[in-house]
Amino acid sequence: MTTNKGNAARLAKALAIVLGTEEIPLRLRAWDGSEAGPEGAPLLEFRSRRALRRILWSPGQLGLCRAYVSGDIDAPGDVFAAFTALSSAGKFAEPGPFKPLTPGELWTLLRTAVRLRAIGTNPAPPPEEAQIARKGRLHSRPRDSAAISHHYDVGNDFYAMVLGPSMVYSCAVWPEEEDGLAPAGDRLARGLDAAQEAKLDLVCRKLGLKPGMRVLDVGCGWGSFALHAAGKYGATVVGVTLSQEQAIMARKRAADAGLTESVDIRVQDYRDVQDGPFDAISSIGMSEHVGRAEMPRYTAALFNLLRPGGRLLNHAISWNAGPTAPDPDSFIPRYVFPDGEMISLGEMSAALESAGFEILDVEALRRHYALTLRAWVSRLEEHWDQAAKLTSLGRARVWRLYMASSAMGFESGLTGVNQVLVQRPGGDPPPLRRTQWL
Repeated sequence: MTTNKGNAARLAKALAIVLGTEEIPLRLRAWDGSEAGPEGAPLLEFRSRRALRRILWSPGQLGLCRAYVSGDIDAPGDVFAAFTALSSAGKFAEPGPFKPLTPGELWTLLRTAVRLRAIGTNPAPPPEEAQIARKGRLHSRPRDSAAISHHYDVGNDFYAMVLGPSMVYSCAVWPEEEDGLAPAGDRLARGLDAAQEAKLDLVCRKLGLKPGMRVLDVGCGWGSFALHAAGKYGATVVGVTLSQEQAIMARKRAADAGLTESVDIRVQDYRDVQDGPFDAISSIGMSEHVGRAEMPRYTAALFNLLRPGGRLLNHAISWNAGPTAPDPDSFIPRYVFPDGEMISLGEMSAALESAGFEILDVEALRRHYALTLRAWVSRLEEHWDQAAKLTSLGRARVWRLYMASSAMGFESGLTGVNQVLVQRPGGDPPPLRRTQWL
């Protein structure tokens, strides 16, 4: 380790305390230009004393993330390399809620902050933090609506810039030859729309869609699946979302495609859908918002909305790191998905079976999601100035941190994503083999 004179050496010790390591795995640059840490390691830049003050008041993941979102900390080089180094160090490498500092560690951190003249009042959180009460009953209709609005009502133009023309905000399905191209974000971004269309078509085939079938799309987003199912398979689709902005764009896309007679987009809670039965139901990237406690109600509601023999495709992120309670003070619930909760594949399958469904097929797409997220990050960084103008610089930084760290979670296996295909008993029997959708 080489160190220039200045604040960086003490700052490196402070960061090591927070991480729970003897030495930091990064090259650290302090606000006075001094540097410390391994030569050639990913660079992390503390731009002001306020960065350390944020960490002192919230010594863990939340303090570091607030400092990054506010711009007090930056990773001016390869963000994937910097975030990987951080996430693989000490306490950050352990799944579950961040373990708090011991009194001794806190005292040492405080003394270091005093020496660096970083003591002061708690800086206000960046305005991009969700303005949702920390207490109260989770997953009431008004609370769910507010949580969805925080994440999705940040501007359709912003999402179009990140997602591309497909406007699909869930895992794509990539061809085999794309495997291994994770670092080549620009190449992945160019293939993103085709990969998303492949995913939409895969869902349609798994559901066995045919002309005239009536389909419910739960959490329809900007209408991409509804348009594909109606335009390519002749289905009649009801799409429900809690996002006003999504609904506005989805209706316009349906009108532009000449599908207003086939696609009905509603701002509606899935719990309020009363006009079943449907021949098939898709739920793509929605059940992560439902929560563990509400999962039995969710699966029962969809079961009751299906005709006998109808299929449901549930596409959802899973938590693969064992039984741990969600940490409401971590970055994702504070800034990205308020009240969101990932459950394991086993829990999801059990909930579906408990509702009365028969499981037909399970497909793991973990590595596909890592590639998808890298493509989104590439598009965001390519249009960085525009992204900041469309929302805010802080919001753009939230999305870069969240998508890059999520990609790393899928690459490491900490998280997964699975398509679980189920059928309500009765009606037509399921196919003998999976050839119908391969």
